[in-house]
Amino acid sequence: MISTKRTRGFTLIEVLVALVILALALAAATRATSAAAVNAETLRSRVLALWVAENELSRLRLTGVLPPMEGRTGEALQGGRSFTWRADVALTPNPSFRRVTLQVFAPDDPQWALANLTGYVTGAAP
Repeated sequence: MISTKRTRGFTLIEVLVALVILALALAAATRATSAAAVNAETLRSRVLALWVAENELSRLRLTGVLPPMEGRTGEALQGGRSFTWRADVALTPNPSFRRVTLQVFAPDDPQWALANLTGYVTGAAP
C-alpha cells in the first residue's frame, strides 16, 4: 500500500528565502559592530589629544611667565601614542593675560585637529 499523505515541512524556496534574510541581518550586524569599534577608537584618540592640550596649557600656566607671541609646536606622548601640538598665542585687552589656542594632531594627519582648546595665561612679562 502506497500512502498518499503529504508530510508538512518547508520547501526549498522557503529555506532559501530564510537564509537570504538571515545573511542580510548578519551583514548589517557586522557592519554596525565595526562602525562602533571605529567610533570607539576615534573617541579614544580625541580624549588623549585633549589631555595633551590640557597638559600643555597647564604647563604654560605653571611657568608664571607670559608666553611669547610667536606660535610654537611640539610633540607629546600620551597613552602610548605620539601627538603633535601647535600653540597660537594672542593678545587680550588686558596686557597681563594672553589667549592660548592649542590644536593637537595625530602624527599621520597633521591637517586634521583631534582636539582644540583655548585658555588664558597670566604671569609676569618675559
